[in-house]
Amino acid sequence: MIYYKTEEEIELIRQSCLLVSKTLAHVGSMLKPGITGFDIDKAAEEFIRDHKAVPGFKGYNDFPATLCISKNEVVVHGIPTDEPFKETDVLSIDCGVYMNEFYGDAAYTFAFTEVNRETMDLLVATEKSLYKGIEQAVVGNRIGDISFAIQSYTEKEMGYGVVRELVGHGLGRNLHESPEVPNYGMRGRGSKLQSGLVIAIEPMINLGTRRIVNSNDGWTIRTRDRKISAHYEHSIAVKEEGPDILSDHSFLKEAIKNNKNLSVIE
Repeated sequence: MIYYKTEEEIELIRQSCLLVSKTLAHVGSMLKPGITGFDIDKAAEEFIRDHKAVPGFKGYNDFPATLCISKNEVVVHGIPTDEPFKETDVLSIDCGVYMNEFYGDAAYTFAFTEVNRETMDLLVATEKSLYKGIEQAVVGNRIGDISFAIQSYTEKEMGYGVVRELVGHGLGRNLHESPEVPNYGMRGRGSKLQSGLVIAIEPMINLGTRRIVNSNDGWTIRTRDRKISAHYEHSIAVKEEGPDILSDHSFLKEAIKNNKNLSVIE
């Protein structure tokens, strides 16, 4: 069952997504070698609650934290730990909030200053594929058009591995709604996009194989070959005039630019 949103509901989702974006910017400004996942997770929860909202992930299917912090070869769903970050780490930080009866969801992959060029190229391509997918989120297209745009660029053109088992999703009063939004697929397939559809598009792209493995904690998902993975996510609304991006990465990009410990993705 796909739930289409009214303009008023879309604006409420936007407010939730903007708080997610500001939370990511807040923790991005804190990132430095030596800080831990516990440190930034605590800061994120305090920031969200200070804005009269609730962490969207904490307690969701018993997930124990506010942020998913996925380091290096971890694709998604990494649980924050007390292990200090290093200058060579990349961190996919995924955040959700619940506010005014609607969820917001977004993610960004941060890179410290000693991350190598090969990894930075993966991050650039993955972020670019996100916007290629968003460009296809127009009335009359199908989910497969989004999927194809992401896969054709990252896999066929760039040679990276596109994760199959994990997908984007609808978003609204529930964190995960229909339809699923894969990062691979064929044009013209899947649900037709109609005005009022709100979806989270989130390419998860691996430097090596697309194959993944689950960890014993039941959450952490890693690349099988232990090579780096990247993950970027926007929540968007499909409208007659075109895709409307509800989250806003400009907040965190400004934080990255002002943080000498991080590399700018460009």
